[in-house]
Amino acid sequence: MLPKEVISKIRRIHITTSRLVTDFLSGQYESVFKGRGMEFDEVREYQPGDEIRSIDWNVTARMGHPFVKKYIEERQLTVMILLDVSGSAYFGTSKRMKSELAAEISAVLAFAAIKSNDRVGLIIFTDRIEKFIPPRKGPQHVLRVIREALYFKPKGRGTDIAAALKYLDSVTTRRAVTFVISDFFASGFKKPLAIASKRHDCIAITITDPREVELPNAGLIELADAESGNFFLVDSSSPKVRHAYAARARNMIEERSRMFASISVDHIDVRTDKPYIDEMIKFFRMRRKRH
Repeated sequence: MLPKEVISKIRRIHITTSRLVTDFLSGQYESVFKGRGMEFDEVREYQPGDEIRSIDWNVTARMGHPFVKKYIEERQLTVMILLDVSGSAYFGTSKRMKSELAAEISAVLAFAAIKSNDRVGLIIFTDRIEKFIPPRKGPQHVLRVIREALYFKPKGRGTDIAAALKYLDSVTTRRAVTFVISDFFASGFKKPLAIASKRHDCIAITITDPREVELPNAGLIELADAESGNFFLVDSSSPKVRHAYAARARNMIEERSRMFASISVDHIDVRTDKPYIDEMIKFFRMRRKRH
């Protein structure tokens, strides 16, 4: 049984994210992520203006006058959320930790999928596969996704994005819209992501805290690597140190963006100190314009 404060937080995120989808992303999700094509619906009598190539000649011959095939868009998609819950996710110096922001974004994506009658699944990973929730529909399923994204207790602390992508391939039999939510403090995932993007529509969502790109002037600071557990001292009062720290972070972000572009993977950059919905709306508009 979950504690009352946990249930209260799940409900709050449920209400908030549902409203965000309704107010801001309604219609945009469907216009960007299309179904797999068209499927046969029924035949009806030919009407002036119908395309000749849509005539069903077998039915026409049987009935003695023209009939055409009617198709509808095969809407249903499978949406997979790959959620990084490694040690570095449990860091935050602004309004929330990166893990909490990632859980909220997972909820927004799950609601958008459910409202469009798509199925949504969840893969939680660290340096191993921690949890797999098979794709399903329905509001109760969204609540489960939110609960697991928020309160799952991982065993691993490292990050293996490549392993998560490989696992995705083993549990999906069809093309899926795949969101990888991580700070991408990992290596060795470029080739697996490039391979996955040929089969799936992969979108990377990067989560960054402001202190990961800029150090405050706070004297001697003890920093810890959340994944390795190593500690080290940094003299943040030195302008040279702060400048080098910022330059390194900027180079890493730029290099990551170039890498995504080189393998044709779209990405959304969000920060813990800024409204993430703005970046998501920008992404959907960009995709719609491009299509």
